[in-house]
Order: sequence, then C-alpha cells, then structure tokens
Amino acid sequence: MAMDFKAATDALFARTGVEELAGELGCSPQSIKQARMAGDGTGHRSPPPGWEAATARLARQKAAQLQKLADKLA
Repeated sequence: MAMDFKAATDALFARTGVEELAGELGCSPQSIKQARMAGDGTGHRSPPPGWEAATARLARQKAAQLQKLADKLA
C-alpha cells in the first residue's frame, strides 16, 4: 500500500486559509478577512491588488496536490 487511510484523508482534507492568500499577496490575514465581509459592513475593505492572480496560483497548487493524491491512490 503506497499510502495509508490517515495520510490520504489528511491530504484530502488539507485547507487553504486566509494566511496562505495573505502571504501570496504580502498583506495581513485581517485584510483578507475584511475584504471577504459583506460590502455593506462597516469593516469591509476592498480586496488587495492582484488577488485574482494570487488566488489562481493557490488554486493551481491545490489542484496539483489533489491530482498527485489521486494518482497515488489509483
């Protein structure tokens, strides 16, 4: 067996959080949280510049990790 159940499910359930996106953008996690708030909220801020490209990079990384996991289990 190449991978046990716990290792496989740990990899499957791994999350990407505000910290990772903030790191990609060079801003604080709080900035990400505020940008995610409803637009009519008093704490709402605009998303940081470059959020689209940074989000796409993280999504591609996550997709590649999940593809590797699927390949190991197939």
